[in-house]
Amino acid sequence: MTPGLWTLVIGVCLLAGLLGLTTGMIWIERRLLAQFQDRLGPNRVGPLGLFQPIADIIKLFMKEDWMPPFADKLIFVIAPGIIVVTVLLAFAVVPITPFIKVSDANVGLLFFLGMASMGVYGIVLAGWASNSKYSLIGGTRAAAQMLSYELPMGLAVVSVVMLAGSLRLSDIVNAQPRLWFCVLQPLGFVIFTIAGIAEARRTPFDLPEADSELIAGYHTEYSSMKFALFFMGEYLDIILVSAMVTVLYLGGWHGPLLPPALWFIIKMFAVIFLFVWVRAVLPRYRYDQLMTLGWKILLPLSIVNLVATGAVMLVMR
Repeated sequence: MTPGLWTLVIGVCLLAGLLGLTTGMIWIERRLLAQFQDRLGPNRVGPLGLFQPIADIIKLFMKEDWMPPFADKLIFVIAPGIIVVTVLLAFAVVPITPFIKVSDANVGLLFFLGMASMGVYGIVLAGWASNSKYSLIGGTRAAAQMLSYELPMGLAVVSVVMLAGSLRLSDIVNAQPRLWFCVLQPLGFVIFTIAGIAEARRTPFDLPEADSELIAGYHTEYSSMKFALFFMGEYLDIILVSAMVTVLYLGGWHGPLLPPALWFIIKMFAVIFLFVWVRAVLPRYRYDQLMTLGWKILLPLSIVNLVATGAVMLVMR
């Protein structure tokens, strides 16, 4: 099989797997939240409620695809797709194993950061195109939140790049065959994980869609499958951040006895479990607390972590 055809096959399989996992995340999150909160969760549609996501998708397909007459129709339609496309493109550089990867770009980490930052355009455009004050405030909040947390996230990964000596994600994984970077960079690991939760707009950082204040925020005016695309983008964000935490800090596919792909999946699902756990136990922050955490705590800590990493590497050289 030629390299181009192999890349195409991997890309198609990865896309199918991500779409299937996104659907499965509906069931996984609802079951885990039920366990945390001493409830049953979905258990009626299919064995253990496994067909509940399919029922939800059918329900969304059958809902009226309504569009506000006062909206900017073209941008209103495009905005949900931007979120999904940018996240899917970011997965192109994530190495699952040495052989299962779409692209092994030498600037893979920069590509991930670039695609992650472009997702905010879909949210801002959705808020603006809806021509609704609630949606506009939600979109503006999302822009401020994502820009604020991209800075500590970017500074945290610079320390990883210094240790690995490369921006290629496969090189970063290969630099931690025995000792994971979460051990060498515990502060960077915590900063990246918190910033990743904020980037995915998950509780306790779900201010852009705070239902008690903004109804549903930037997707208030959306319905049917356009509405579903926003949640699809959110779940894809969770999977992407979990995969990147695995690559950058948990040794990627490295591990004893089990196949490399299985190790990657186990580590990624452990981080996904952490996402759901945080949602179950923490309340939503106030917006001033959100900004304070990003600018006054995480940003200075990420700078301290970067300087300390550089100093230690200089001394040990």
